[in-house]
Amino acid sequence: MAEKKKKSALRENIEAIVIAIIIAMFIRTFIIQAFKIPSGSMLQTLQIGDQILVNKFIYGVKIPFTDGKTLIQVENPKKGDIVVFKFPEDPSKDFIKRVIATGGDTLEIREKKIYVNGKLVDGKPYAVYGDSTIYPPYYPDPNKARRDNLQKITIPENKIFVMGDNRDNSYDSRFWGFVDLTAVRGKAIIIYWSWNKNKFGVRWNRLGHLIK
Repeated sequence: MAEKKKKSALRENIEAIVIAIIIAMFIRTFIIQAFKIPSGSMLQTLQIGDQILVNKFIYGVKIPFTDGKTLIQVENPKKGDIVVFKFPEDPSKDFIKRVIATGGDTLEIREKKIYVNGKLVDGKPYAVYGDSTIYPPYYPDPNKARRDNLQKITIPENKIFVMGDNRDNSYDSRFWGFVDLTAVRGKAIIIYWSWNKNKFGVRWNRLGHLIK
């Protein structure tokens, strides 16, 4: 009789673990997922070593293994949102950038100044420029030219144009183009952990910091 009870308890524990795993996978797939910041392209908003939570539900429920097809549409990314997405040049990698323009908008960059729909929009405190050099549109290195100047373009429908807050050191839409809405994983919402590798310590003042 005791042996039977022991087996029953073991089975209950296994079932509890399986259920917990299923719930965790459901949350990770459809609601919240954790990401780590590996580079400085979003400085100073996000530091290298920040670990963040991303709201995956806010932009709709995507069907797994369908290349981003949406089952339930909630809303689309808005200008100013910080989003995690599949890198267009290598979908196995995740990138994080800020949405600058959305489908139907016009965008132009003149001497590091960003104009969306003809209006200057780059007076935000999160936009950081660390290099005073301005490369002209005709500069021999096209990547440097595109960093500081971009002729007027129209963002296609169901696409977004993204940039890093560290404007002079970010590999973003200026260089490789638009992000399809189906590639967007979610919106960054909060820093839950931050590790300063250089000082080998936790950045306690960043924990719980809402991402804006």
